[in-house]
Amino acid sequence: MLSLKNVSRTFNGGLAGFQNISLQSKKGEVIGLLGTSGCGKSTLLRVISGLDPDYSGAVEIDQEKIKAVHEKVGIIFQEPRLMPWLNVIDNIGFGVKQKTDKLSEAKAYIDLVGLAGSEKLYPKDLSGGMAQRVSIARALITNPEVLLLDEPFSALDAFTKMQLQDLLLNIWNQYRSSIFLVTHDIDEALYLCDRIFILRGQPGEVYKELTVDVQKPRTRGDEELAKMKGQILELLDLSKSEKGNQNEHNKVASK
Repeated sequence: MLSLKNVSRTFNGGLAGFQNISLQSKKGEVIGLLGTSGCGKSTLLRVISGLDPDYSGAVEIDQEKIKAVHEKVGIIFQEPRLMPWLNVIDNIGFGVKQKTDKLSEAKAYIDLVGLAGSEKLYPKDLSGGMAQRVSIARALITNPEVLLLDEPFSALDAFTKMQLQDLLLNIWNQYRSSIFLVTHDIDEALYLCDRIFILRGQPGEVYKELTVDVQKPRTRGDEELAKMKGQILELLDLSKSEKGNQNEHNKVASK
């Protein structure tokens, strides 16, 4: 179980990053982080992953404080970040410490992500979707309790994106890792997530928490999800809140 207690990470004179974020995940929960550009979503994932230790507050997994890269946390980036000199099976097995069953374990994850027969291919020979499947397998092979995804499907075409969303759900259904998903895609968040946190501002803060009470697997275009999408679009529309604040300011000034 992941817990964030009043966590802040700011830079550029306090004008970027995020601040005062507190939340707690349940086992096997999928949490989405939505927000406008620059509100600190990706920075938050870097803090949780241990890649950025320069934060205040507390990040805990199973009540253990995290300040560095941790074996209980896996991360999948927007770009697959595969090592070009290693083939598929070696890229997947790279992070496995035990050498004994390394190849057989990597092979099992190749089958899991639907890449059987591609073991000996190198990254240059892979499509974007195939490369991201390798990245997913590489993150899963260490059996992380928490899986972080930083816009992992945003660079893919619509059909491949939907395929990998369904693959992620199938894997989640088997392993029940807690997942944190950063995305700009509201439909993706509603399709995959149990709770969604809306971040706003610079530095970003939690503006709203939403629970998606639609049973999985969900239907794309579900009426209830469509209603929630409208609600999220309003929450993300900064111009409306800015106009509201300006109107209040004008009212005060006219008195």
